[in-house]
Amino acid sequence: MQFYSPVVNRLFSHYFMRFQILAILLKRIIHHGGYDRLNSCNPCNSWFILPTMTHPSHSPLVYCIVLNLNGLSVIEEALSSIQKMTYANFRTLVVDNGSSDGSPGFIRERFPDIELLETGRNLGFGGGNNVGMEYALNNGADWIFLLNNDIVVDKNLLSELMDVGLDEKSSGALGAKIYYYDEPDKIWFAGGNINFFTGLTTHRHIRMIDTYENEHVQESDYITGCALLIRASVLKKVGLFDEVFFPSYVEDADLSMRIRHAGYKLRYVPKAKLWHKVSSFSGGGLTPLKIKLRTAHSLLFFRRYARWYHWLTMPFFILLGSVIFILRQGLKGNWTLIQALFAGFAQGIRKVSSQVVSKVQ
Repeated sequence: MQFYSPVVNRLFSHYFMRFQILAILLKRIIHHGGYDRLNSCNPCNSWFILPTMTHPSHSPLVYCIVLNLNGLSVIEEALSSIQKMTYANFRTLVVDNGSSDGSPGFIRERFPDIELLETGRNLGFGGGNNVGMEYALNNGADWIFLLNNDIVVDKNLLSELMDVGLDEKSSGALGAKIYYYDEPDKIWFAGGNINFFTGLTTHRHIRMIDTYENEHVQESDYITGCALLIRASVLKKVGLFDEVFFPSYVEDADLSMRIRHAGYKLRYVPKAKLWHKVSSFSGGGLTPLKIKLRTAHSLLFFRRYARWYHWLTMPFFILLGSVIFILRQGLKGNWTLIQALFAGFAQGIRKVSSQVVSKVQ
């Protein structure tokens, strides 16, 4: 039965169509958290322009924390890319870890809208980030995003991560796909594996060209601290970085394990992307300090989290890996690296014996 005349029908259809478009736009606002992002994709821009809103109240507040130590040569590109991210509600905080290269003054002058904390001395990776995380938690952060100072981010990085974090309530922390800055198609991190039977922590697909199409969100054993997004409520429950891992290495794996044991998932989001100037942060290649710290802190980490049956095989693989390392470096004449390996074992044993290792069953 026809209830309306053709003229009334056309008028009804016309205004009903506009009502549907308005409903779709409002739905996008609620889901994506920003008016400004809609203006660029609004199919009806000619008749309906939405006002720009930078920090809508319904969008969770993310604190982006960038730890800096003498990063004057890299910090500008990192902060410039971070400030261009499309996510609607975030603040950027730089924690300066005792720089002597003038970078704090440069940051104040070049980025006056970015918050800056100065520790006055090098507190290490964990200690410096802990200062920033405490500040963020005290200032209402819903999520905390840890970032290295030697990275360049895709503008949609945080939006992609938050889309997954908000959809997957079991997510305690999220990580992105990280490429080498100098080889922008080569993967540095695409999720992490921890093998307690061999005593190895590894980056998935490291040094491989990215040919992975239609890659889905995946669970990860750990998330690298280079780009680590953590739910604030989870952080309050499990605690901050353990500063026993001073000055650096393995503290991100330790925090990841605590998040997992609290019942939350770690998720790798392949659509979230950034590029890491790997050598500028670590000094490039193998160094005695790096070998010593990684060896010592790995011993402490596996002593803390491995179960008894893992130790049936782990010592063999640790010994095998050490012998191979010694032979390779000995043939190259790198005796300082071999000495650093033994120093790392000694330091790790001392740390294990001096710590009350809380086993999580």
